[in-house]
Amino acid sequence: MNKIAFLASESPVAQSARRELSALYGHVAPDQAEVIVALGGDGFMLQTLHGTDELSVPVYGMNRGTVGFLMNEYSIVRLKERLNAAEITTIQPLLMRAGCTDGTVQSALAINEVSLLRAGPQAAKLRISIDGRVRLEELVCDGALVCTPAGSTAYNYSAHGPVLPVGSDVLALTAMAAFRPRRWRGALLHQTSKVRFDVMDADKRPVMADADSRSVKNVEWVEIESHPSIEHKIMFDPGHGLEERLIREQFT
Repeated sequence: MNKIAFLASESPVAQSARRELSALYGHVAPDQAEVIVALGGDGFMLQTLHGTDELSVPVYGMNRGTVGFLMNEYSIVRLKERLNAAEITTIQPLLMRAGCTDGTVQSALAINEVSLLRAGPQAAKLRISIDGRVRLEELVCDGALVCTPAGSTAYNYSAHGPVLPVGSDVLALTAMAAFRPRRWRGALLHQTSKVRFDVMDADKRPVMADADSRSVKNVEWVEIESHPSIEHKIMFDPGHGLEERLIREQFT
């Protein structure tokens, strides 16, 4: 891989790395690249993937941020050798459609998760339907989310949801601080499932929806399903792929 596009977050350390790597290996525009190297943290990796939805170019991240779960170790040496030896994991995003109290409908893609969160002092009341069939008439909670395997160690894991193996064709539906049903933990769903949340008492108990940090306020309903027509390719150093990281996370 000789044509590399270097993209960096706004942090000084990431910008410095971009300048240094571009000088060493050259730099092309993303639409001309054979590989995109993202310099930053996990948030910037998600931003890069969303920004290259229309490009079938793999993305190799190097950590110039904080957690760096989706990133490789930063080094300026032997980069092309690392790129050529890297493992590729293909993931599909979720498509969120959200109907708002003002009558508008907004859409967004999420690589990690789509979450619904209470936006006021009172708990949210949600009705949950799967593939058109109501499965839970009322969930009283701080919120709920649907995540992909790639995102299962993010917000989902913090909410005590399950870690999903890559390639498992499963989505996790996880509740946050469920009050009724008491301690309801959620469900595992097939990747092809279509999940719908209807917000009860939306005016009294406002709810916002969030797709990878892109928020929609005052939602009345939210539909979530996999988007198989888009595939993101993430590159990892050998032995440090996403599947290994998901397994390791459960034994840390």
